Amino acid sequence: MEVHGSGTTDINSNNIQTVRTRRARRTYYKGGTGKGFWYSRSGNPTRNCLEKCLAALEGGKHGLCFSSGLAATMTVTHLLKSGDHVISMDDVYGGTGRYFRSCALPMGIDISFVDCTKIADVENALRPETKMVWLETPTNPTMKLVDIEAVCKLVHDKSQAFVVVDNTFMSSYFQRPLSLGADIVMHSLTKYMNGHSDVLMGALVLNDGEMAKRLRFLQNALGPVPSPFDCYLVNRGLKTLALRMRQHMISGLAVARFLETSPRVLKVIHPGLESHPQYELAKRQMKGFSGMVTFLIKGGKEVATTFLKSLKIFTLADSLGGFESLCELPSVQTHASVPADQRELLGITDNLIRLSVGLEDVEDLINDIDVALKVAIP
Repeated sequence: MEVHGSGTTDINSNNIQTVRTRRARRTYYKGGTGKGFWYSRSGNPTRNCLEKCLAALEGGKHGLCFSSGLAATMTVTHLLKSGDHVISMDDVYGGTGRYFRSCALPMGIDISFVDCTKIADVENALRPETKMVWLETPTNPTMKLVDIEAVCKLVHDKSQAFVVVDNTFMSSYFQRPLSLGADIVMHSLTKYMNGHSDVLMGALVLNDGEMAKRLRFLQNALGPVPSPFDCYLVNRGLKTLALRMRQHMISGLAVARFLETSPRVLKVIHPGLESHPQYELAKRQMKGFSGMVTFLIKGGKEVATTFLKSLKIFTLADSLGGFESLCELPSVQTHASVPADQRELLGITDNLIRLSVGLEDVEDLINDIDVALKVAIP
């Protein structure tokens, strides 16, 4: 006997199966699980398993997966309407900034890009129509830290807005924004959470049941969902999250400390270094550090390009958070869509290089960087 997607049955079936099918659908739309699987976009066992796992890792009640981090960003923004106002951290991932400027703004949603490391600036930017505050900490690529707890308290005391924190750079292992007052945590699972550079996916985790219900409706209605196989792969990746993140931290700090000793480097930015201006906040807000290291090489774009071309172990790529070490020049790669004058204000210069330190032998990685620096600056 065949049950068709419309709920009808073939000529040989009886009405009992049709009733069961309709009942299963009603169960799904009421938030039921297990009995409600009838169309993979609306839910499937593998995705449900991953969503529950992600919620647990973040200390949340509800998890939702999407086809990419930007798909998750888009879905959250669909909670808003024309005329609403959003405060966004000024130094965000280039794709996030592009979405807000080029997609949300034309829909009638007003966007203010604010340095959220300054609590007074956030307070001054709040309006009666402010409905969402978007934080990213550490920021990409300049590694600024936002005091999540302080911003959340301010926003919740003085507005009706909800706070979203992009936790991609830290992973759930090192930072849990929900415990600091955030309403929603966003991840690009493509990065550290999966850790194998073979999946494109995003996620949202939250505690509010009513908001989760609205987001789950949008997840189904908009359709930006991952495949069951990709969900299986992320479930696999999460099994080694703790081991991977501990090694990323060890190697990332070792690379950062080496770069601080190099006469060919102007500045190193890593929240685990005592030289970071928000080092004390980093120790209070995070349980550790990932493998992200940003530094300014002496010279301009040509010197930076020579350095990147001279690396042998590090691979030139836009992504991050995988087992392999990656490098990039944000001004011409991940943040090329950011207007040039805005990049200058944010400090995303042509000599600012971002490293994602992987799981290779750390001495080999340091030697690779040392040789490339000497080639770029004899």
